[in-house]
Amino acid sequence: MPGEAPLDPLATFSSKLFEGKTVLVTGGGRGIGRETSMAFAQLGANLVIASRKPENLESTKADIESLGVQCLAIPMSIREPEAVDALLEKISKQFGPIDCLINNAGGQFPSRPWEISDSGWRSVIDLNLNGTWNMCNRVGTQMIKRGSGSIVNIVHVYSYDRGASLFAHSGAARAGVVNMTKSLAYYYARHGVNINALAPGSIATEGLREEEYAKAEVSDFEELQKQDIPAHRLGTPEEVAAMTVFLCSPAARYINGASLIADGGQYLGPWTDMWDVDEAPS
Repeated sequence: MPGEAPLDPLATFSSKLFEGKTVLVTGGGRGIGRETSMAFAQLGANLVIASRKPENLESTKADIESLGVQCLAIPMSIREPEAVDALLEKISKQFGPIDCLINNAGGQFPSRPWEISDSGWRSVIDLNLNGTWNMCNRVGTQMIKRGSGSIVNIVHVYSYDRGASLFAHSGAARAGVVNMTKSLAYYYARHGVNINALAPGSIATEGLREEEYAKAEVSDFEELQKQDIPAHRLGTPEEVAAMTVFLCSPAARYINGASLIADGGQYLGPWTDMWDVDEAPS
């Protein structure tokens, strides 16, 4: 009923659903990655969280451990194959096999296409596409050998056939991740491993407000965007975390190579302009 307090998104799941499992979350120190890590920890999993920024890891590690599970926090970049190999070696020594991989690490910046430099383009492609491949290629192969495992690739609503007017670089990279997810699923499915893409819309995180909304040239951009989203609100990191948990749960074992868009209908409505789209390069 309208006005009632919303239910906890994790209330659906058994409290010990992932007890004894090991979950690796990249970009696990803040925002969606943090809430996803916390969600798995609340359901009994041991966590490995990785991020390029060490300062984002320690407080999340402490909060996870306060729930009575173990947590390994490792600063690293998924863009570097050697760093990924070192990460997996540390995980193997402490926890053994990885049961669930959440590829949440990524990044982009809103920009008109002609304002994206060559280095900016390559950096975003390398992080979002090549970095995700580095993780899938290694962890997925381990899972195939074991005959079990789940991978969730976090993309975004700009990954599909409407294009990504605010993020030409990231949209191209994430579209590549969606295609890669489907391609890998063809092979993984016959070995007991499922891999899917989860595409959130605009989610209320510090990163969204600091790295995207702050660059808008129109006033009250956040409120304008809420009005353009059919649900008339932003999603929450907790909601994304719960959907990620579902895709790794026994209930989703027969879901493979799928793309789940979770955006309050944002993909169906108008997309709010951050700036004057008719402006030409000077």
